[in-house]
Amino acid sequence: MIDLADLGVVILSGVAHATLQLGLGCLLLLYHASLGKHVRKKTKNLVGSFISGVGLMNFLILASACFIIAIIANGCLSPLSLMVITAIITLLAIIMWFFYYRRGRTTELWLPKIVARYIDKRAKLTESNTEAFSLGLLACFAEMPFTLVLMLVSANAILCLPEIWQGIAVALYTITSILPLIIMRYAIRRGGTVVDIQRWRNKNKNFLRMISGVLFLILGIYIIAFKVIGQ
Repeated sequence: MIDLADLGVVILSGVAHATLQLGLGCLLLLYHASLGKHVRKKTKNLVGSFISGVGLMNFLILASACFIIAIIANGCLSPLSLMVITAIITLLAIIMWFFYYRRGRTTELWLPKIVARYIDKRAKLTESNTEAFSLGLLACFAEMPFTLVLMLVSANAILCLPEIWQGIAVALYTITSILPLIIMRYAIRRGGTVVDIQRWRNKNKNFLRMISGVLFLILGIYIIAFKVIGQ
C-alpha cells in the first residue's frame, strides 16, 4: 500500500526544485543568444536539447541518490539522519531568503562571478544540440548546492514506496523539476518574448525568493511531522 506521506515528500521536493532559477536563467541566455543568430527552428532544437540535458541530469542524480541510500542505509534513512537533513533544508531556506539573489534590481544569482561568466560564455557560444545538452548538464551541476538535499530526501521517500510506485515517483520528480522550463518554452512559442519573461522575473524577484524559501521550510516541517515524529 502506498504511503501518501512519502509521495508528498517527492512532490514537495520537486516543486521546491522547480522554483529555483538557475535553469531558467540559463535557458533565457540561450534563447537570447540563439534567436539573434539562428532561424527559429534551430533555436527550438537547441532549447529542446538544453531541457533534455537538465531533465536527464536530474533523473540520473536522483536515481544515483536512490542507489547510494539503498546501499548505505539498506533501505530508508534513519530518523536521526532525516533530522540532520531537515536542519540543512532549514538553513537553505534562510540562505534562499537572504543570499540566493545578489543585491540590486537584477536577477543575478549567488554563483561566483567566474562561474556565472563561464555559463554566460557557454550560452553565447552554443551552436549545436550537443553543446546545448551540455549546457543543461552544467546548469544542474551549478545548482546542486540547493538541489542535492532535495534529491536526497526524495530518494529516501521513493525507496519507502512500493516497487511499482518507485519508477513513477522518480519520473514525477524529474518532470516537476523541469516544468518551468517547459512552460517557458511553450510561452515563447505562443508569442512571448525573452524580454517580457525577464521583465517578469525582475518584477517578481522578491516573490520568487520568498516562495522558494517557504517551500524549503515547509518541506523540512513536513519531514519532521510525518517521517520523524510520525514514525
